[in-house]
Amino acid sequence: MNLVRRIFGSPVPEVVRDALADEEHVLAFAATGTGGHLAVTALGLWVPHGDGVRRIGWDAVSKAVWRGDALTVTEAESAEHIGAAVVLRELAPVRYVLPKPGRIPHLVRQRVEGSIRSRYRKELPGGAAWFVVRKLPGTDGVVLQVRPDPGTDPEVVRAIAQEAAAALAERPTAED
Repeated sequence: MNLVRRIFGSPVPEVVRDALADEEHVLAFAATGTGGHLAVTALGLWVPHGDGVRRIGWDAVSKAVWRGDALTVTEAESAEHIGAAVVLRELAPVRYVLPKPGRIPHLVRQRVEGSIRSRYRKELPGGAAWFVVRKLPGTDGVVLQVRPDPGTDPEVVRAIAQEAAAALAERPTAED
């Protein structure tokens, strides 16, 4: 290993560097066992996608679990908007083998947990739901996310999400 790499680390792969937004900086990256790359920035987790990469915002990472030599990421997508609340649907977990993970597991955990401002689990007819207030990456804004368990009555989820979003909107902010 040459001295420059030892001092400054390996250069960010071009496929990641070319995808970054202006002023977005890579905090850590690692090659996957399949030849792609994962990268952590303040705005999200960059994951392999086709011949390139795509970013999953920290507010869309529902779960991230490090076990053995792999990071398993469960992404959530918006299923429905109810007032200022977003009802989420989890996508299938994706497992990324990282032979040399470096700081990736630590930074992913730190960023996912850091995006959560508050969370509450409520038992509901047919199941339960998580109500999570999360910081939107790159902004001072927050969003109320609702993640119902499978089988939970969707009408009850909608009613409570609307009520919770209204209550969140009425809360004074730090600037008030």
